[in-house]
Amino acid sequence: MNQQELHDEVERRRVLAIISHPDAGKTTITEKLLLFGRLIQVAGTVKGKKSDRHATSDWMSMEQQRGISVTSSVMQFPYQERMVNLLDTPGHEDFSEDTYRVLTAVDSALMVVDGAKGVEERTIKLMDVCRLRDTPIFTFVNKLDRDTLD
Repeated sequence: MNQQELHDEVERRRVLAIISHPDAGKTTITEKLLLFGRLIQVAGTVKGKKSDRHATSDWMSMEQQRGISVTSSVMQFPYQERMVNLLDTPGHEDFSEDTYRVLTAVDSALMVVDGAKGVEERTIKLMDVCRLRDTPIFTFVNKLDRDTLD
């Protein structure tokens, strides 16, 4: 691969981290993005609540049993002329270093906010980290089917 081909390949890629306070729905949204990106045929669930299929990014048995991400998972799918690298990150503070490392290597972040709980402590911390690193943030308010905060 020559320099121009390498440059073109790098420009074609987009790296997106999904971040949030624990239990806001990062892994569930990751599954939906993988489904819409046609990487998977059926979306799995956290803790296999609605089906026997676990979430693609929760591949460790500990993650499947506890229903939380303990390490970041990378999935990749094509979207139009781009290749999207999607990183589902841990939300729990005990695993925050992994999330912070991921944020050093992404183009942007999708901040998931639980509409029923509103902005929480880890949400603010992660926003601050993104601001310090000049990482663009998209905000997605999840769980709007529940009573939400104003």
